[in-house]
Amino acid sequence: MTQRVLTGITTTGTPHLGNYVGAIRPAIAASREPGVESFFFLADYHALIKCDEPDRIERSRLEIAATWLAAGLDPERVTFYRQSDIPETPELTWLLTCVTAKGQMNRAHAYKAATDANEAQGKDEDDGITMGLFSYPILMAADILLFNAHRVPVGRDQVQHIEMARDVAQRFNHLFGKERELFVLPQAQVDEAVAMLPGLDGRKMSKSYDNAIPLFEGGPKALKDAIALIVTDSKLPGEPKDPDNSHLVTIHDAFATAEQRAAFRAELRDGLGWGDAKQRLVERIEAHVGPLRAHYADLMAHPERIEEALLVGARKARAVATPFLQALRGAVGLRSMKAVAPARVINAETGTTSKLPVFKQYREADGLFYFKLTASDNLVLLQSRSFAEGREAGGWVKRLKTEGAAALADAPVELGAERSVVEQALAALVAAQE
Repeated sequence: MTQRVLTGITTTGTPHLGNYVGAIRPAIAASREPGVESFFFLADYHALIKCDEPDRIERSRLEIAATWLAAGLDPERVTFYRQSDIPETPELTWLLTCVTAKGQMNRAHAYKAATDANEAQGKDEDDGITMGLFSYPILMAADILLFNAHRVPVGRDQVQHIEMARDVAQRFNHLFGKERELFVLPQAQVDEAVAMLPGLDGRKMSKSYDNAIPLFEGGPKALKDAIALIVTDSKLPGEPKDPDNSHLVTIHDAFATAEQRAAFRAELRDGLGWGDAKQRLVERIEAHVGPLRAHYADLMAHPERIEEALLVGARKARAVATPFLQALRGAVGLRSMKAVAPARVINAETGTTSKLPVFKQYREADGLFYFKLTASDNLVLLQSRSFAEGREAGGWVKRLKTEGAAALADAPVELGAERSVVEQALAALVAAQE
């Protein structure tokens, strides 16, 4: 079975070497696997939560799209699009918002971190917190569920959001998926083997730490200047170095073959100086990144090519999203209005007609679930006992509709009318489905 894999990239910055090694390169490699249908999108709606600088967002969208295409993402093989080009995404966000518990959003890590920071500073806990930040896990759920992704590659810090998407999907399926399951329940894919590249100071490479090595920005000179700043020990040329405790070596290994890694380690143990080691690292990365940088520069010089690729991707994405969203609209009752003749049943003895009886499922204030069967004059023909789960009530309704009076033998119900009247009503419902 084809597996759908979906990856979103927030458009608030310029990709660096750590992004390339930890996310871009492995994701592109995974998209080439057989039996995988990949969706890659620029999460520019998400960017609005974090950034209120329009020019920065505009520039970031261009740089990130160019980076992914230059790194080998094939728009013919994958669906590559901007989140903001898919109007079905915000519409689904609202449908999901209407079934998502506020208490669940209160427990989201990003919101909790923001409120904790406010409390630590003696501020109101919601100071500066927007509804975008508060409810962005629902937008993330919509991104995933709109395309019924099976797997979502994420860092371990994002696993909670995938679990939230599963919870919301289950709740929606329970409420509106009477005929069929509407949403696939996504799985978080955390690849512990994917490298987390260290930065100049040995911490995780991040622009927020100001320790990042540029991928394309600034060209070969910027790459060389950054690598010159990598922190090493104080051992001089000729002195043996310990390659197993050097983040310079870790960066080197991300761009080297097994043979090159072994040779580099041996040279360091034999006394290779750190200056020469850094020059070797520059050459190793440049051999890999240089050709990609040329493609990146060409794309940045012709943004219309990127625009066309994204618009083609949006059309592909909407070919999936539009009919599915229409089905979801129907499931919640947002249907086109057209005249529908009321269902009726003919009384065999009198020849008169009346509307079919109707099952109604509901939940009482006690939190338990019930159903009842009512005639056209609102007479309660049968009333169920309580159920802890709504699906149990739904299962009995389905049995009574398909099996008719035969299901009454062990059904947890009380009759509100003569048994013969109830049996006739059930028989009419069974006949109406045939």
